Amino acid sequence: MNNNDRLLTVDEAAERLGTGVRFIRRLIQERRIRYVKLGKHVRIADSVLTAYVGERTVPTIREARSRFEKAA
Repeated sequence: MNNNDRLLTVDEAAERLGTGVRFIRRLIQERRIRYVKLGKHVRIADSVLTAYVGERTVPTIREARSRFEKAA
């Protein structure tokens, strides 16, 4: 998380990911995503969402093959 990182509300995070608010709340409840607790308010850093999407991006077959071919 950067100092210049924007903190998003749960609604804004859901809109950015194109999901429902319920999904974001479940990620928070299960602690599958990092969040900031400000009193009773929950905020998610923009960089956390970017990292979450990056970690779950599935490579194409071509990318996966080239990764294995280079190792040989």
